[in-house]
Amino acid sequence: MKLYIKYDINTTCKKVLEEQLEKEQLAFSLISFGEIELLESLSGDQLKRLNESLGNYGIEILESPKSILVQKIKDAIIEMVYMDEKLPTFKVSDYLAEKLKYSYGYLFNLFQEVTYTSIVNFIILQKTERAKELLATNEFSITEIAWKLNYSSVAHFSNQFKNETGITPTTFLRIMNKRRKMEEEIKQL
Repeated sequence: MKLYIKYDINTTCKKVLEEQLEKEQLAFSLISFGEIELLESLSGDQLKRLNESLGNYGIEILESPKSILVQKIKDAIIEMVYMDEKLPTFKVSDYLAEKLKYSYGYLFNLFQEVTYTSIVNFIILQKTERAKELLATNEFSITEIAWKLNYSSVAHFSNQFKNETGITPTTFLRIMNKRRKMEEEIKQL
């Protein structure tokens, strides 16, 4: 029996998931990000208990085929945005269609129907979150981040970042540096 589980990409969520499955004495294997295979069938009571215990941690078992596919679209986009070196230059529509084995038109319409937003908006949101993480590390310049996230120019990156956050990447950097400085001063007290 396969379950598709919606959880955050961090290792804490994975650990909580594993602990809760073991607590229920369920044999399982992790197939891929967000997907596990139970090696035995679940009773209705077991599924209910598991849903409740995972729900306490913000982890959700997805049962509707539409919800599962939308989550797979989100996972594919997140995986793409968080690639190590540089966002690929291929068309997102081709990437999603090939990865998920559905036409992009179908994926686009389904995503919009279920989430009330577009795939493009979700990608922009993920790229903005990734940019914040990269800016916060202080390892990369704004130009390098724009390149890594495959923006056509630094101006395009800055405009999109400001549209999403209300501030420019430069202002975000200043805020992060000021926060770091304050934390260091507090540690010295």
